[in-house]
Amino acid sequence: MTETVPRRSVDRAATRRWLRDNGVHLAVAVLLLYNLLFTANFATVSNLTTQLVQVAPVIIVALGMAMVIGTEGVDLSVGSVMAIAAALLPLYLGYGIVAGVVVALAAGAACGLLNGVLVGVVRIQPIVATLALLVGGRGLAIVLVDGQIKDIRNDTLLEFGSAKALGIPLVVWLAALLAVAVGLLVRRTTYGRQLVAIGDNRSASALAGLPVRRVLIVTYVLSGVLAAVAGIVATARLTASDPSSIGNLYELSAITAVVVGGTALTGGRVRILGTVMGALLIQLIRATLIKNDLPDSIAQIVQAAIIVLAVYAQRERRAGAS
Repeated sequence: MTETVPRRSVDRAATRRWLRDNGVHLAVAVLLLYNLLFTANFATVSNLTTQLVQVAPVIIVALGMAMVIGTEGVDLSVGSVMAIAAALLPLYLGYGIVAGVVVALAAGAACGLLNGVLVGVVRIQPIVATLALLVGGRGLAIVLVDGQIKDIRNDTLLEFGSAKALGIPLVVWLAALLAVAVGLLVRRTTYGRQLVAIGDNRSASALAGLPVRRVLIVTYVLSGVLAAVAGIVATARLTASDPSSIGNLYELSAITAVVVGGTALTGGRVRILGTVMGALLIQLIRATLIKNDLPDSIAQIVQAAIIVLAVYAQRERRAGAS
């Protein structure tokens, strides 16, 4: 009798832990099953393809955001970096697809480098450092195109935005390959282990001799490059460069995906698979509401509620650990 109560208590604690760690997977499965059973035309190949294509840029941005949040930081500039990449792309496509893509990626790396120096060297709070580029970056992107929408006339880029391989759009393959690459980078490399250690305790990492500044700078550069990739993908899909809308509010979607996926805002943990599932959950929620004739503004409200619940669950996890 005396052993039963502790065992039940352990079982309940284990159940709560499992739900906190795997809740996003369960939520995606439940929501997917609901739509397959009750939402008209949801199970069609065209609709499922559309959902994957729409979520691909969010996944790409969220991968960089996951690494940044893993260092106990945040990158609010990713949406504006997407806009800058989208603005530069058509300006240099006249020199060829390679030149246009390289310039766009270099711009993303430069933005990330600026954020990384401000955070790692100048030691400005990440939310403040990246907020500056969030505000100024989109303005710069709009200035670069003179406030106009630039049509994309490069056949290679247009084909990339619409082509498929094995029945799956190339942009979805790209997002999947980047997710695998980032997962291996975080889990299998010295850099990934250093990133997690710095996020867990930056002061102790510095005392242990870890290259804190270098890791922070590299992390923000990678976030900038991934945001630029997402900007290129979004431009290819739209067949036009519109910096006023491309990447708009993507920073919030990325943060939601990362937090819901189990990466703590306090750093020291990076869950790549959880991040991908978090992005899929956001897309499924939006699609479910829209297909049931509810406005997208309702999806934004639901997204805000999900962030609050996810952060609360993380607080419970830390309280249980302590």
